[in-house]
Amino acid sequence: MISTVTATMSLERERDTTLSEKLQGVGTFMTRYGLVIVFAWIGAMKFSAYEANDIQPLVANSPLMGWRYNIFSVQAFSNWLGVLEIAIAVMIAARPISRQISAAGSALAAVLFLGTLSFMLSTPPVWEATLGGFPALSVVPGQFLLKDVVLLGASIWTLGEALTGQCHDR
Repeated sequence: MISTVTATMSLERERDTTLSEKLQGVGTFMTRYGLVIVFAWIGAMKFSAYEANDIQPLVANSPLMGWRYNIFSVQAFSNWLGVLEIAIAVMIAARPISRQISAAGSALAAVLFLGTLSFMLSTPPVWEATLGGFPALSVVPGQFLLKDVVLLGASIWTLGEALTGQCHDR
């Protein structure tokens, strides 16, 4: 009787482990290639006047990036950013081919998200005044920028995973 209970418990643990491993594999794939899709899609949008004009207030108010409009037009800077974002997408997606290229893309992604998160400190109106300001976030740009915390985490995770030298893609 005890051996039957032990065997049943062992099978349940094995089934749980197998499910856990499968879910982690799916999560790994979705994290990496979800990040790739975000960068490729948003990067491609940067070539439109619509996107270039929408990011202009974020960039212009940033002490880290606002000076770039002294060198580039709004559209030229947006185009440059689009090229960078698409390159990052390709680099992160290259994980099955080269962990070093993927790690470099992930590192660039993390730097880019740190930059966009800095907009929360420099872009009005991040804090919703009608709700008393901080910590109430406006929808745009506040909540729009907040998602970059998760994307920063995904970038750091894909960087760390690529540096391990193990490929977990399914």
